[in-house]
Parts: sequence; C-alpha cells; structure tokens
Amino acid sequence: MGDRAVGTNGAQRWIRCAAVASALAVLSLAGCANDPVDVSQAGPDTSETAVPETTVPETTAAETAVPEDAAATCEVPEIATVSAAAVAGSESDLDVDSFDGTKIRAHWFPAPGASMDTPAPTVLMGPGWGLAGDSNPDAIGPLGGVSIATFNAGGYNVLTWDPRGFGKSGGTATVNDKDFEGRDVQQLIEWVAAQPEAQLDAAHDPTMGMVGGSYGGGIQLVVAAIDCRVDAIVPIVAWHSLETSLFKAETIKSGWSGTLAGVTATAQVDPHVDHAQATGAATGLLDDEDRAWFVSRGPGDLVDQITVPTLLIGGTVDTLFTLDENLTNYDILQGNDVAVSMLWFCGGHGVCLTDEGDPARVSVAAVAWLDRYVKRDESVDTGPRFDIIDQDGVRHTADEYPAAATGQITAKGSGTLDLVAEGGAGPVVVQLGAGGVVGGLAGGLTPAKATNAVDVQLRVDDEAMVVGAPTLKLSYRGTVPAGTRPTRVFAQLIDDTTGFVIGNQITPIEVTLDGAGHTAEIPLEVIAFAAHAGSTVTLQLAATTVAYAPPRLGGSINFDSIELSLPVVSGLTTG
Repeated sequence: MGDRAVGTNGAQRWIRCAAVASALAVLSLAGCANDPVDVSQAGPDTSETAVPETTVPETTAAETAVPEDAAATCEVPEIATVSAAAVAGSESDLDVDSFDGTKIRAHWFPAPGASMDTPAPTVLMGPGWGLAGDSNPDAIGPLGGVSIATFNAGGYNVLTWDPRGFGKSGGTATVNDKDFEGRDVQQLIEWVAAQPEAQLDAAHDPTMGMVGGSYGGGIQLVVAAIDCRVDAIVPIVAWHSLETSLFKAETIKSGWSGTLAGVTATAQVDPHVDHAQATGAATGLLDDEDRAWFVSRGPGDLVDQITVPTLLIGGTVDTLFTLDENLTNYDILQGNDVAVSMLWFCGGHGVCLTDEGDPARVSVAAVAWLDRYVKRDESVDTGPRFDIIDQDGVRHTADEYPAAATGQITAKGSGTLDLVAEGGAGPVVVQLGAGGVVGGLAGGLTPAKATNAVDVQLRVDDEAMVVGAPTLKLSYRGTVPAGTRPTRVFAQLIDDTTGFVIGNQITPIEVTLDGAGHTAEIPLEVIAFAAHAGSTVTLQLAATTVAYAPPRLGGSINFDSIELSLPVVSGLTTG
C-alpha cells in the first residue's frame, strides 16, 4: 500500500506481511509441482551484455505451425504494438510494456526442444493475490497443483507474470479489472504469439490455455471473456462475485479481508482495498462506493461471455471463495452449453482437517484438461463432469451436476440465543504442522464449535450423500440495543463424529431485532458430506464467529421455530 495510511495499522501489517505472503503463495497454482524435471534447456539465451529490446512484428515464421484442427475462427482483438526488454542477469525474465506503458514483469520458460520448426502450445500461469509470478520451475507446493516444470515436461511453454502493482511490475493493482489486468494479459498473449517457440492457431493467436489459483484463477475468467485467443482455462479456487464472496449477506468477512489487505503492505493497490477493510472493521459494513467498486471487479456477468472449455476447481474447506462461487460459474457456463466440468478438493483458502484423499487429483485433472482442449488431443480422458471428495477422503463422481435429488434429512428445534461476544464460533485448534503454512494462517479464521449457541441435533438413519446448500427456516423475535453495526447471527453444522464444522463453513444471517416476530428462509453454504447411518449432525446458531465482523450485541433472540433440511443426492459413483 506504499505510504498510504488507510487500513490496518502499518506496523501490524508489516509484522504479518511476510507470513501472510508465504501462506498465500501456496494458494496459487503457480509454485506447486509434481516430480521436478530437467529444464536446463528452457529460456532464451541472454548471455550478451546488452539488454535487447524487442518489438512484436506483424507476422512470425511460427505462423506456419497452425494445427489442422484449430478452433473456430477467432476475431483477434486490436492490440497495441508490444515491446519487451530482457532483464539483465536472468534467462527467463523480461519487462513487457502494457497498453498504457506500465511495465509488466514476465517469466518465459519455453518447452525443452521447442523451436520455430517444432513450436509448442503455451500455458499462462497466474499467481495469487499480492504475489509475483512463479520463476522457479521446480517449486513444490502442498495443493497438488501444476508447476512450470510439469508443464514443460508435458510439452508446453509456460509464461508467468507479476500482476500490475505486485512483484516487479509497475502500476496499481485493481483486483483483476478487465480494463487493466485483463488488458495486461492480452498484451502478454500478443507477446507470446511472436515467440518462435510458440505454436499458433493464426496470426497473433497462440495455441494457449491458462491455469492458476485464487487471484490467478479470477484473471482467467476475465480474460477468457474478453479475448477469444484463450483456448481453455482451469481456474482454481476462484470466485464469481466479490460481493457474494467477501460480503455475503452484507456482512464483512473480516478475517480474510484483513489478511488480504495485509499481504499487500509493500504493493501498490487501489485505495478502495484498504478503505473497505478499514471501514468494514470499524463498522461491520461497506460504504456504497466501496461496494460498487468491488462488484465491478467481476468476473460476475463476464462469465456469461466465456465460450471456451472450463475446468472449475473448488475447495470444500475454502472459507474465502466458497463452493457457492464455483457453482454459480458452473451454472452459467452449463446453461450456455460451454464444455465445463467441476472438481472439488479438500483445500483452497482453508485448512483441511479431514482426509484429503488423493493429493494428485488437481494436477492430473488440470493437465488432462489442457491436453484435451489446448493440444486438442481427443484421446485424452478428462474424467467425469462432476468430481468431488467427502470428509472421509472418498471420491464421488457423476456425469452431471446437480445429481439426482432423492430427499432430505431434516430436523426441528427452538431456543434462545444471548447476543454476547463470548463463546462464538472459532477459531479452530490446528495441531502444530497440520495443513502446512495454509493451516497456520487459516486456522485463526476458521470457525469451530461454539459454546454460546442454540443447538439443533439432526440424526442420520441411513447412509446418504449430502451435496449442495442446506436450507434453514427460522421464526424468531428479539431485541438489541440501538447502534450502527448490523444485526446478524451465524449458522454452522457440526459433524458430531469429528467435532469439526462441516467444510469449515459458516453462514451469516441478517435478522431484524425490533421485538416483533419475523421469519426467514436461508440457503446455507454449500457442502459435500457423507452422512453415515447412526451418526448425528448439530446445527448451531451462534452470535459471533472469527470468520465475520462482529455484529451488534447486547440483546437476545428467541427462535420459536428452527427447521433444517440437508439435500441428499443419488446417482454418484463412489470410489
């Protein structure tokens, strides 16, 4: 944030910045790897002492390498002439001039053996929020993602970059705005098209796909919507709307918003980021200007413009970009007859407290998707359209989502909740070393069983797979002292077998506390949960949580009626 004073205390932000940055690094796809490979041949020769500057020509010799089964004709957007300069002392780094003159630091890793005569397809790999693009081909992370080395070994060139405002790039970060970060990537695509190692679909149109997690996932959804040169995307733990992800039910997700603001202590970001975090922490609300700014960041309605094959990867324990964001994007793409699949894993912006299952699922699926739709290898099996994991590490698949609904598991109850700060939901206790760096960070933001709560227990009679958003119906009345903070309660489900909150998910609920009777019907956060015969699940309505900003406190709510329904599906193949 440079020398701006808006936001959390500068000293506090500097203290936690290093820890947060290293933690968020593992949340991006870049920097994760399978077995390292020899990439000694990768990278252009920059041994000369002069730092060359290049300009993209109108055509390149690589244009002759257009595959016979190239995608339908793409109307290439008009892109300003791209100039780039190699960075002295680096075989892979270069500074690319973007549309407005901002220098974007990029990192180029051609596939071993790729040349003008034998060009290769290209993968653009974006980093997480606040981070520079990956420049270590053999870096290994805990998410089972795909590294530069893995894609190089698979016959792909790889381009990573520092988004504007981060790393060595100039400019101000505007949270993947299509008119800034989106256009930056368009310039990078144009640069790739001029490289002799890059296979082309047409002039200025490289054969290419995109991967990346979190911020690097969001940029894929933006760019694929505005530039037809992208052939396929694999956004991991991305979002649909920053309004529904960061401010669900008009409630500040204070744990994550503070962390995301803190990670950019040394970066240049738009002042709205700090201002929203500061005012949210102080009031529990966003002002209208900040709300409008975040909503405009997208991708939102841009998803409706995406036509390329998309593999959406979501985290069952992701408390920042929850599965509902994943499903919203899926529904839009499916409704538009886009080739789309969805895979859920135990990870993302959250700590996996249960069995994660096969840790290689994400990387295997990502590579297969790009092999099929970027290389256009029809022999590649991309797997089922819907592929999820439960709390026991068991995989469940289906040809479609939603799978067939076969009923509900229901429970009813009532009770009175004192609106006090003590005894709220979380934080969870994470054993030392559990969940790696992500666990150390996300544990403090993760809800746990509350001691001050209204509990409603649900008994499971038969084995069932619960997938989707549980429904909660409330009839209540309550009072609270006058004040400006919002009035909220928070709903979570406890797996009584493990004692953990299912999926780490908690849902804010807006309540009217004027002494009169009111009703509400609320979809809770989406879960994937194997309900075992004879087990129990407990619904908790709590007054506070570590995940969201504190609401107005001091009164109480009497819940005359509480009705909970868990959606049960069938048609899933298990194992």
